[in-house]
Amino acid sequence: MIAPLPQPGRAGSGPRESHELPYAARATKGRGSPTTMAGTMTTFVYARDPISRAGVAAQLRSYPEIAVVAEDQIDPNTVVIAVNDRLSEEALESIKRFRRHGSGQVVLVVSDIEEGNLFKAVEAGVTAVVRRAEATPEAMVAAIRAVSAGDGSLPPDLLGQFLANVGRLQQRVLGPYGLSHSGFTKRELDVLRLVAEGLDTHEIAVRLCYSDRTIKSIIHDVTRRLDLRNRSHAVAVAMREGLL
Repeated sequence: MIAPLPQPGRAGSGPRESHELPYAARATKGRGSPTTMAGTMTTFVYARDPISRAGVAAQLRSYPEIAVVAEDQIDPNTVVIAVNDRLSEEALESIKRFRRHGSGQVVLVVSDIEEGNLFKAVEAGVTAVVRRAEATPEAMVAAIRAVSAGDGSLPPDLLGQFLANVGRLQQRVLGPYGLSHSGFTKRELDVLRLVAEGLDTHEIAVRLCYSDRTIKSIIHDVTRRLDLRNRSHAVAVAMREGLL
């Protein structure tokens, strides 16, 4: 468990700045789950140095739709803002711990990120990246909105690098083995599609010109490789990913 970090006090009650949006005000009560108004997005700011932590938190608090919470108030809807100079192994492990301990989304604010580390960040649970030099309040709030809506957000040049790497991964690593990024082969998806239509093992074998034993082996391989309970679970996962 990461040691709770002290949270800076809320900004004063002076006039709001012009970049505020007309959302309902929010509040947090004591410790535990935050009490927020409808339309509010909760965030937790993590940074090793207190100056960065306090600065980012203060910027976010000026937006009525953002509620900055303490670490023990993190829940699956909380967006963690992880501020780092570089994406070190320690930073990656911190991000993984937040995901394991309940955070649903992570926005990485980083000075620089190498091309090879972008995959590591995504694998650790990062769903948006903002460069520190570009981390204006507006840019961070835009990233929070994106990940809260289930989307991702990358700077254009990083997005280009990421897509190029994905293409190379498919061509050089997955393609030769008949795999896709979904984790299913075409043959496996053909079988699961027929399972979803209600066909039994023999009917699927006849339709695809395989033996019953081959169909059983395909389903067994899918459930074992992806740690699924049964064929119905495999169909549900494939449908959830939009593959069927």
